[in-house]
Amino acid sequence: MNDNSELGSDKNPPKFRSVSPTMHENSNQTLHSSPIETAVNIQDADKLDPVSYRPLSKASWRYTFSSLSNPGFLYLWASMITMMAGMQMQMLARGYLIYDITGSASLLGIVNAAHAFPMLGLALFGGAIADRFERKRLIQLGQIVPAILALGIGIIIFTDNIRWYHLLLVSMIQGSMFSFMMPARQAIIPQLVGKEGLSNAMALNAAGMSVMTLVSPAIAGVLYAWTGPANVYFVIAALNLSAVVLTGFVPKTGTVSSTTRGPIVKDIAAGLTYIKQTQIIRILLIMGLATTLLAMPFRFLMPVFVVDVYHKGPESMGLLVAIMGGGSLVGSLFIASIGQWKRGMILIVGSFASAFALLLLAFLPFYFAAAVIMILLGLGDAARRTINQSLVMEKTDAIFQGRVMSVFMMNFGLMPLGVLPAGILMDIFGGQAVIGLLGLILLTFTFVILFTQKNLRDAS
Repeated sequence: MNDNSELGSDKNPPKFRSVSPTMHENSNQTLHSSPIETAVNIQDADKLDPVSYRPLSKASWRYTFSSLSNPGFLYLWASMITMMAGMQMQMLARGYLIYDITGSASLLGIVNAAHAFPMLGLALFGGAIADRFERKRLIQLGQIVPAILALGIGIIIFTDNIRWYHLLLVSMIQGSMFSFMMPARQAIIPQLVGKEGLSNAMALNAAGMSVMTLVSPAIAGVLYAWTGPANVYFVIAALNLSAVVLTGFVPKTGTVSSTTRGPIVKDIAAGLTYIKQTQIIRILLIMGLATTLLAMPFRFLMPVFVVDVYHKGPESMGLLVAIMGGGSLVGSLFIASIGQWKRGMILIVGSFASAFALLLLAFLPFYFAAAVIMILLGLGDAARRTINQSLVMEKTDAIFQGRVMSVFMMNFGLMPLGVLPAGILMDIFGGQAVIGLLGLILLTFTFVILFTQKNLRDAS
């Protein structure tokens, strides 16, 4: 690969068509005019609805679900819903099962964190592969493997041979597959809906994830209590297989990289150089990392507040999580409705919302106050997850989208780096002091972004 041939300029980013449309001789019309094929072939159609390809109307709630009218994205979204349902069910079932087997909180933490570490080592390779090969097939592979693993764990539980290290191994394998599947999944979305529909599509993805976060753990808990963990894992396997089938209806998008040979390390290096030379993408990635390290630890360390600060039980924590998920759902639907209106400023406001929420949690040690603050935290989370990802995808040249998203996905692998020191500091200084410090750092960081990054402020 010639690195210089792939590196885009901030000032004049090249237009890109992922699959060259077939043209009539001496004609400007394509032979393929269906919504799916048009969405696959034309990424940079200016100011067009992602389905009808008519001019977009002003932001309104009628626009909220517009991307779901695109058949290709609808199937991809449905496969994400079923896969996310399985992931959320697995998180609950695995946690209960590990603690039931071992009675060890340390092993519980190790197994739950095991999926993150392969992502640090493999995500960059996953992004480069997503830019070389057909993304639909990579997504399906990333769905088939978890289905097989869930089925295997279910059988092992059913035969009463389960051990904690089985779950550890599965967690690591799933983290590895996640590294290859997620860059491909995220990078295929603009190929389906076009860049104009990307923000709406990403917001609907986030909304679907929020719903599954609210609903799936409750279903898993009931199934676990009534039928046992083996049956929960069999349901998880069925959900992942359903995701494979649904993804089968997504149209092929072709490969986007002009180079499919040569050392993959060279592709990775070209992607990192592209990020280094593209300021807006670099700032968005730094913002995503900062909010992950500063805002996310509270989610994992919430039991400290529930037990030591509010003096409540697990049902009270469940209510806080549900309220936060509801706030995230509302925020995601709002973002889906606004189209491309002032998204840079909304992203910055979302970061401020997360910072203020953390500070309020630190200074108001009351459970009912925390229940209200969870709404603000959920809204900030929606802005961070949805707008940050969609802006990263839109500002990235198509041939680099897989590699850039692999760097973004490394945030999930780096999350333990924020949770672990925060947990240690909480043992020394207490939960309120540590969360207050994280909120203050995030607030300062966001002010710096606000006053120094005009390109981000003006991004739409």
